[in-house]
Amino acid sequence: MNKKSKSLGMEITTFRLNGHTYQEFIKANHDIDEWLCRQPGFQSRYIAEDDGGVIVDVLIWNSVADGTKAMHKIITETRDSKVHDMIDHGTVVWKCIPIYRSYKLDN
Repeated sequence: MNKKSKSLGMEITTFRLNGHTYQEFIKANHDIDEWLCRQPGFQSRYIAEDDGGVIVDVLIWNSVADGTKAMHKIITETRDSKVHDMIDHGTVVWKCIPIYRSYKLDN
């Protein structure tokens, strides 16, 4: 088994919005979050916006394969979500990469 199949997967998607704020985008994501929670291997999601207005959407999966499978289904299975109309699709950059080390501070 190779390293990628043993590793957690980190999905990183960056994009700009079509005339919407990140607050509007986050609010509109309720149905997407529900869909993600039903996907095998989904662990967590983080949405941020950088100083230049680029949205950074990071998801953690049990494996790169889990993240990749979900990515191939999300558009068709959530096609009615208003989230898709809020995104400037010409600016989307997507990748799912293996996590080889993680560290978490326990409180």
